[in-house]
Amino acid sequence: MFCAFVDRIRVRGGDTECSGRVEIWHAGSWGTVCDDGWNSKAAAVVCSQLDCPSSIIGMGLGNASTGYGKIWLDDVSCDGDESDLWSCRNSGWGNNDCSHSEDVGVI
Repeated sequence: MFCAFVDRIRVRGGDTECSGRVEIWHAGSWGTVCDDGWNSKAAAVVCSQLDCPSSIIGMGLGNASTGYGKIWLDDVSCDGDESDLWSCRNSGWGNNDCSHSEDVGVI
């Protein structure tokens, strides 16, 4: 399985270096992002951050398995021009009403 990692964000479990479950490093551990509010603009921010081509799929797991650990971000809403995912509007670090069945991925 491929893993792309840049700074504090990575994708895991996909078929390529630019696909898979979105994971973020925060407070000393990797965690996931919930699909509430997720759209193609948020996926584009992730892909730009990872220096990958624009995402063609912005929701779902991107062919990756569900994650584990903390769900770091929820209610993510991006304009598409943010430099990183955590600059998008969100519910705050660790604030969520999700389960890992709602983890997002990109392709």
